[in-house]
Amino acid sequence: MTVITTYDAINHDQWSALIRDSATGTWFQSPDAYRLYASLPELLEAFAFALVNEPKHGLETISPDALRGVCVGYLTQEPSAAKQWFTRRAIIVGGACLADDCSDEEVKALMIAVREHLKTKAIYIETRNFNDYSRWREAFTQAGFAYRPHLNFHLDCCDKTRLWEQLSDNRKRQIRKSEKTQVTVLDPETIGEAEIRMWYQSLQQLYRTKVKTPLWPLEFFLEAHKQGVGKYMLVSYNDKVIGGSMVVADSKSVYEWFECGLNAEYKDQYPSVMATWAGIQWTNTSALQRYDMMGAGEPGVSYGVREFKAEFGGTMVEHGRFLCICRPWLYRLGKAGVTLLRAGAKA
Repeated sequence: MTVITTYDAINHDQWSALIRDSATGTWFQSPDAYRLYASLPELLEAFAFALVNEPKHGLETISPDALRGVCVGYLTQEPSAAKQWFTRRAIIVGGACLADDCSDEEVKALMIAVREHLKTKAIYIETRNFNDYSRWREAFTQAGFAYRPHLNFHLDCCDKTRLWEQLSDNRKRQIRKSEKTQVTVLDPETIGEAEIRMWYQSLQQLYRTKVKTPLWPLEFFLEAHKQGVGKYMLVSYNDKVIGGSMVVADSKSVYEWFECGLNAEYKDQYPSVMATWAGIQWTNTSALQRYDMMGAGEPGVSYGVREFKAEFGGTMVEHGRFLCICRPWLYRLGKAGVTLLRAGAKA
């Protein structure tokens, strides 16, 4: 087995095929995801690892089934110089993409390589899983990645009629009421920079007043739009963008990456509800199978976002996260800082 540690050395045809065919394949492990991360070096340091089951003597010599797994992510840190030294982290959104018949030894080899290459750069390495890795949990543990429970919602979007039927009565009422006020969902194909800028102001407000964690700059969202990988489900009322979401999609699923709405200011329009509903409908009309809500918090811990997402009728799953702590005392310091920020937000 050989682990490739540079993006250009990975066979991109095999890479795309693995993402398409694997049960753990997601957009976030694709070449497109790497390119988006890499296009913003001031914000993110992209990385890509790939495991092949034979020595690499040149891409042309690798057999079609040689690519066994890929692991794509980014290193990031807070922009403040005072915080950079205890906030540097490596995030693998979606979890590693593994061939369905990947052995424990192969998974272990890939994740050990990830750990060894990133441990001097990151305080911790975290995989945020969107699929089931339970069969390989022991391999991750042996590679130094501990399992942490985490919830998510997956919504089957194949049946248009069922999408409405599985909404809670409250959601149905809110959607009907919003539509009567003549709220408009903008066509994702016609949205431009001006509309994204308006939406970003709402997102900033949400992070400033409630989330209380750093938000990526506007340039990230404009670049995602420019590259054609970020689709925007924006809600407009009286010619003003009052909410929306940014989603990304692969051949199977749509992922709601960022979502916000001016819900207090526009109570009868329910912008957050309409943004998520628009994304769900877009998934169906695009003939994609699943709407992934990208997280619903820790089991047993009260979380308002989970309650919001549950009313759309999806299936709650627990695929968890894998965490490798490279510098324990800095990790504890950073975690305490986030806890204080969020406590302040609730006060």
